[in-house]
Amino acid sequence: MADYRDTLNLTDTPFPMRGNLPKREPGWVAQWQQRKLYQKIRKASAGRPKFVLHDGPPYANGALHLGHALNKILKDIIVRSKTLAGFDAPYVPGWDCHGLPIEHKIEVTHGKNLPHDKVRELCRAYAAEQVELQKTDFIRLGVLGDWDNPYLTMNFANEANEIRALAKMVEAGYVFKGLKPVNWCFDCGSALAEAEVEYADKLSPQIDVAFPALETDKLAAAFGLANLPKPTFAVIWTTTPWTIPVNQALNMHPEYEYALVDVGERCLVLASELVDACLQRYGLEGAVVATARGEAFERIEFRHPFYERVSPVYLADYVGLDAGTGIVHSSPAHGVDDFNAWKAYGRSNDEILTPVMGNGHYVDDLPFFGGQLIWKANPAIVAKIEDVGSLLAHEKITHSYMHCWRHKTPVIYRATAQWFVGMDTRVSDGSSLRERALKGVEDTRFYPSWGQARLHAMIANRPDWCISRQRNWGVPIPFFLHKATGELHPRTVELMEQVAQRVETAGIEAWFKLDAAELLGAEADQYDKISDTLDVWFDSGTTHWHVLRGSHPDGHAEGPRADLYLEGSDQHRGWFHSSLLTGCAIDGHAPYKALLTHGFTVDEKGRKMSKSLGNTIVPQEVSEKLGAEILRLWVASTDYSGELSISKQILDRVVETYRRIRNTLRFLLANTADFDIAKDGLPVDQWLDIDRYALAFTRQMAEQAQADYGRFEFHRVVQALQIFCSEELGAFYLDILKDRLYTTQPDSTARRAAQSALWHITQSLLKLMAPILSFTAEEAWAVLNGEDDSIMLHTWHTLPAQADEEALIARWSTIREARAEVQKVLETLRTEGAIGSGLQAEVVVKAAPAWHAALSSLDDDLRFVLQTSAATLEAVTDDAAQAVEATASTQAKCERCWHYRADVGSIASHPGLCARCHGNLEGAGEVRTHA
Repeated sequence: MADYRDTLNLTDTPFPMRGNLPKREPGWVAQWQQRKLYQKIRKASAGRPKFVLHDGPPYANGALHLGHALNKILKDIIVRSKTLAGFDAPYVPGWDCHGLPIEHKIEVTHGKNLPHDKVRELCRAYAAEQVELQKTDFIRLGVLGDWDNPYLTMNFANEANEIRALAKMVEAGYVFKGLKPVNWCFDCGSALAEAEVEYADKLSPQIDVAFPALETDKLAAAFGLANLPKPTFAVIWTTTPWTIPVNQALNMHPEYEYALVDVGERCLVLASELVDACLQRYGLEGAVVATARGEAFERIEFRHPFYERVSPVYLADYVGLDAGTGIVHSSPAHGVDDFNAWKAYGRSNDEILTPVMGNGHYVDDLPFFGGQLIWKANPAIVAKIEDVGSLLAHEKITHSYMHCWRHKTPVIYRATAQWFVGMDTRVSDGSSLRERALKGVEDTRFYPSWGQARLHAMIANRPDWCISRQRNWGVPIPFFLHKATGELHPRTVELMEQVAQRVETAGIEAWFKLDAAELLGAEADQYDKISDTLDVWFDSGTTHWHVLRGSHPDGHAEGPRADLYLEGSDQHRGWFHSSLLTGCAIDGHAPYKALLTHGFTVDEKGRKMSKSLGNTIVPQEVSEKLGAEILRLWVASTDYSGELSISKQILDRVVETYRRIRNTLRFLLANTADFDIAKDGLPVDQWLDIDRYALAFTRQMAEQAQADYGRFEFHRVVQALQIFCSEELGAFYLDILKDRLYTTQPDSTARRAAQSALWHITQSLLKLMAPILSFTAEEAWAVLNGEDDSIMLHTWHTLPAQADEEALIARWSTIREARAEVQKVLETLRTEGAIGSGLQAEVVVKAAPAWHAALSSLDDDLRFVLQTSAATLEAVTDDAAQAVEATASTQAKCERCWHYRADVGSIASHPGLCARCHGNLEGAGEVRTHA
């Protein structure tokens, strides 16, 4: 038997079967850096339409976790896809560098009571160190960006511009100082932003407390009675006994009905709807004496249970009937609703009691509980209420309660003098910030769409924004307050610009070291220089002011609106929120056109990642063991609009997907290795029918994938690529094509037509892969074009045009339907042991008109499409008679093409060959028209 292997067109490629990604990726990353690939992309993209994705700055503290990797990979996929789609899509990474976590880290490392200047010095150095560590890991993920010139909120210019942004808001009239309840963490010793508060279960005492009536005649009249029959008490319910010493009012709903309930020795005032539940809780029986609507009790006075203090009734719509008694005890220092009700009745801030200090202890002179930590004082307060006969019920409950997201400890509302941005302050054009922001939400596109309703509700219901913090490591609020009046200096905006100029040169330290006399001269003695710093969300929320306006050294982000902001879904109450408010305050509109949110990572059972559960996945370890490419493919293949499941088993499946795609690529590269499109390429009208069909279904896939990229639906892109490689190409076109590629003459029209189609398919596939499988696409591109080129310097591949693709696709869909039926029959023969490969079979297809019309168009090439050695087509009249018959061939096997043909051995010089192979070796070569 002769060996004809050397006569086959078995070309090879340097593109290896195994990617060996963990070892090779770092080299590619280094290569991109050395070649300044990002800068080359910027140059190649110059003059194109802009697409700006503004980076939400991660916090410069701690190693990257999976959420960071997910976020940055999504951004990279978008930026790459927009670049390939023909946009100039810069990516300027950023970092959030101020705030308590860094300050706390310095305290833990270096001890407390350091000089403030030293704290800031150490914080700046630590943040810079963390930025470099995180940057290295981001680059390792294959994320392209201006890593040499990122924006840092602690850069002097950015700190200065943040002050300028604040000045714009001061000038517009949004900023004011006020005493209002704000989220307060005792461990932080500072106010917290809304986004710095999370909810967790807390065990708390639940008590019902009776407040004795003082104005009994007014109370009787409210119920339509001449006199009250017995001593009467209004009853409140609370889970915060520590607020009882600070009680200053009782709030009732004007529309609810309240009942006077006789319970024996006394009468209780309760919401009628809750009487039965309350009496059951108190273990009492009672009878309703009279009822009245809440509005009848307005301003009637009750007495505090154990202090000589009046608690008047104020009407408030926030009072609910879901729990308690329908009467709310009001501490305006410790509740936003309480505070609002207090102010609605004309009460002043000076009247608000504030005995809880910033460390969580009561002031020393508070009767009965002075100096105690409020949480520890709860039992003593309950005992005191019981001693005076006002405790009606007491038990422990577990409920959802506010906690500091850093310390995981309970926080409270605490009224302190802070600086606020007014949500409902009317500015010069008559609008309020709330109105502007709500309009901004309406003008923004959301991915997924439900984000719009969520952000809209948050803006509609949020209180004024507390922007001041009591910290060292933060951008200062550079205000001078008059010592006598407490008013801002009349030249505040001008002075802020002078401070900004100093900060631009020397950083925030310039403010803290500043002697007031340098700016105020002789006035300095009349003013206090405040030490408050800005909420860290103001830092990141004003980055649009300096990054999107092109002040970045690269100068490539223009205009006050980004095309897209992308972050986790928690940022509706964080960066998206603060950016919206500052953008609307400064520019009158949102700083973004669209918002994209992604979910959080969980394991395959839907559980959060936790070291105690042993289900954490560390991105650095995935890169070291499997390659960052696998992490990128996992991100892209998962629907990020909900939670993203990941585990070792899930990653193993991603690896299999990657292998299938890589194997397809290797086949394409190998079979075009001796092909030069400029020299060997054929126009479409010289291609075979199946090649034109392959072009048509490639176009369908490419157009769909490009549309999915445009909608940021990357999991659909991955699905399309996976199906394209494994089914459209691997199981169909390439499988059929092997015979033509391997056995026809090297320069024949039949082979060059196939290679022309494969070249275009490869170009299209590689570019569609490139945003996701960035390492592999560049590796393959280098095989095609050399190391000096990059796939990212190009745009989506334009496939050759051809006429009437719809008819072509329809006809080939029918052919594939028939082919699938043939494959089923062949599989039965294979299972029975009658044949091995399909080439050992001969088939007869009895075809109804639709099948017959499609299959007959292939002529003798039908056997190549069905992948059998012989195929006969017979016409039948209707679908019921349609059938496939297959038998094992009795002919000899060609040693070169492995087809079983009657003419094997007909050529004396090559007794092992069929006539087709002999003609391809020594003759003019076969003519193929369809497949």
